[in-house]
Amino acid sequence: MTGVQSALTRYRVAAYVVGVFLLILTLVAMPLEYIAHDKTMVAVVGPIHGFLYMVYLVVAFDLSMRARWPFKYTLAVLLAGTIPFLSFVAERKVTHRVRAALAAAGAEPVRSAAR
Repeated sequence: MTGVQSALTRYRVAAYVVGVFLLILTLVAMPLEYIAHDKTMVAVVGPIHGFLYMVYLVVAFDLSMRARWPFKYTLAVLLAGTIPFLSFVAERKVTHRVRAALAAAGAEPVRSAAR
């Protein structure tokens, strides 16, 4: 499983960043647009989230190829960046799955310091 640990780290960072920007978009920017009629935040945060989501797709797909996930699981992980809070849940499940696979393959998974 060459490069899986590095791909997992890239995926985890992308999942958190995309998740945070999606929360900012849905919980701050969109209410400002519809309640205060101020479209500035949506105009700024929306394209940033869109770009970051494309990065997330590439990084998640790279991890799925390296870890040899089934198509349906890959698709679910790719779509997780479109639903608020779901990217955080998916990140935890993916991390556990990949670390378990690495342990089963005999590789020593790198644990994060914050546990």
